[in-house]
Amino acid sequence: MSGTFDPNTTSAKIVIAGAFGVGKTTMITKLTDREPLRTEEILTEAGAEIDDLAGLQDKKTTTVALDFGRLDLPSGPKLYLFGTPGQDRFWPMWESIALGALGAIVIVDTERLNQCFAILDFFEDRGIPFVVAVNEFDGAPRHQPDQIAAALDLDPEIPVLTFDARSKQDTKEVLVTVLDRAIEFRTTHSNPARATGL
Repeated sequence: MSGTFDPNTTSAKIVIAGAFGVGKTTMITKLTDREPLRTEEILTEAGAEIDDLAGLQDKKTTTVALDFGRLDLPSGPKLYLFGTPGQDRFWPMWESIALGALGAIVIVDTERLNQCFAILDFFEDRGIPFVVAVNEFDGAPRHQPDQIAAALDLDPEIPVLTFDARSKQDTKEVLVTVLDRAIEFRTTHSNPARATGL
C-alpha cells in the first residue's frame, strides 16, 4: 500500500460510495482481509416501483444499510471500509456513514453519469477528499479519465481512474490513490502557507 500513509495513524475510515449497482459491494469484498459485513436483501416487486432499475435488470440484491470491511496495512494502520447504500431512499444514512471519514471513493458507471452529481456534491459540501473510480462494466463504452472529468465538471486536482471492481489489483490501486489524495488534502488544508504556495 501507499508509502505516504501517516505513520502516526492507527486506523482510518474510507467511504465507498456511488449510485445503485455500480460495484460498491464487489469492491469492498475484493479489498477486505476477511469476509465483509453485508446487508444485502433480495429486490422485490414493491421496491421496483421506487428504485430506478434502468440498466440493472439482472441485479437481484441490494444493500439496505451498509457494507463494512477491514484491511490491515503492512505498515500497521487498519483501514475500515464503509460502503453506502445506493438508492435515494437510504440517503439519510449517509451522514452517519461518512462521519469521520479520511476520504471517499465515488464509483461511477459511464452509462449513468447523471446519477453522480448529487453524490459528488455530498462529499464536496462536507470537505471530504475523494477520487472518482470508473467501473468498466463488460460491454460499457470506454472513455478516457479526462473525458469523465469534463463530463462531471470536476476540479483538476480530483483524480479519475478506470478500474474493474472484480480485480483485487485494480481495487488496491484505487485505494492507494484515495489515501494519497486524502493525506495531500489534509496537509494543504491544515497548512495555509503550503496551500498558498508560500
